[in-house]
Amino acid sequence: MVQPLAENGLRLGKREVAAVEPSNSPGELFLLSVKGRQVFQQVKKFIQQHIIPAQKEVLDYYAKHEHSPLRWKKPLIIQKLKELAKAEGLWNLFLPAISGLSQTDYAFIAEETGKYFFAQDVFNCQAPDAGNMEVLHMYGTEAQKKQWLEPLLAGEIGSCFCMTEPDVASSDATNIECSITRDGDSYIINGKKWWSTGAGNANNKIAIVMGKTGNDSSSRHKMHSMILVPMDTEGVELVRGLKVFGFEDTPHGGHFEVHFKNVRVPITNLILGEGRGFEIAQGRLGPCRIHHCMRIIGAAENALQLMCARAAQRTTFGKKLYQHEVVAHWIAESRIAIEQARLLTLRAAKAIDTVGTARARKEIAMIKVVAPRMACQVADRAIQVFGAAGVSQDSPLSFMYASLRTLRIADGPDEVHLSAIAKMELMEQAKLLSKM
Repeated sequence: MVQPLAENGLRLGKREVAAVEPSNSPGELFLLSVKGRQVFQQVKKFIQQHIIPAQKEVLDYYAKHEHSPLRWKKPLIIQKLKELAKAEGLWNLFLPAISGLSQTDYAFIAEETGKYFFAQDVFNCQAPDAGNMEVLHMYGTEAQKKQWLEPLLAGEIGSCFCMTEPDVASSDATNIECSITRDGDSYIINGKKWWSTGAGNANNKIAIVMGKTGNDSSSRHKMHSMILVPMDTEGVELVRGLKVFGFEDTPHGGHFEVHFKNVRVPITNLILGEGRGFEIAQGRLGPCRIHHCMRIIGAAENALQLMCARAAQRTTFGKKLYQHEVVAHWIAESRIAIEQARLLTLRAAKAIDTVGTARARKEIAMIKVVAPRMACQVADRAIQVFGAAGVSQDSPLSFMYASLRTLRIADGPDEVHLSAIAKMELMEQAKLLSKM
């Protein structure tokens, strides 16, 4: 869990180097809108004034209740900060239709919140709620929006997303077996899900569940649907929490195995229509994937700052760590990798803004591969510079690495994205060759 560097920067020998800002800050390569620049500055100020001072209290709360049911409840300070952020208009910034921000605007904001493990929650931009709100906003009926979207936008309830299954290879989502069967005026859901992020949140009230409504004669991508399932519905069972390298990830509601046993919900809970599940998934995952990448850049910046601070503090074999060439090179390579990933993230954001999510699929897939790989490598170098402390609970790096490593699997593994990129590239090259 991330600690900020001292405000006066890092002291390297007799020279002082301030903690760096992203080199392509607003106003350089990718211009923010007037509103985007204003909100970005407001967010930075809010983080400095409220989130950084609250970090210790939040960390102490989760440490104190590590083995208590209270670990699934958020500390009171987070609720207070949410109310303050809402009062200042720093709320639901991820959703352009609500915030008035472009994806490029939000990229800078998301990077800033990505430096602090609970910041996105304070601004009501946390996963999986953000993705679920996008689904309801884009595809929900007016009744569904009234019942579920409005309280989510208000931060009154939480949600989870149930897609991945333990018994099939869910990297190919056409394998999903959970059944959604029509029975009169109801649908009956049966199946097992896991890695349902947010299911442990004490305030979690609704799940979006992806399951199979079509038969095997249907098109592979027309067999599945998404449906809203209130968590207090009879037959919904939270079986167990899943740990990531030993961490429960309680601040984000954990990751649960959830079973659905003859769960009955009204037909009005179906989203968009039968067989539209993959269409909804693509609409949901496009923005979600790039939002993850935006936050990852912030996490990588934090890891680099921690690496630099440690390298300036520790001495081995008569020299500061940063004076050893291998460590200096790790620092340089990390800075280069972060800048490259940021530029690709911003390019993807700009593509979504200008041509839409569907036509920006290649840019989104590329950054979904690049950003987690980059951040894992930067965090791994930082751990190496920290030594044994880097893998212990005394450093935020072990938790950071565990979280980052999951993102090479979540929202589609690297290999699926690489195959998609190759296919799109080959098609584009074939078109070019046909014109020569």
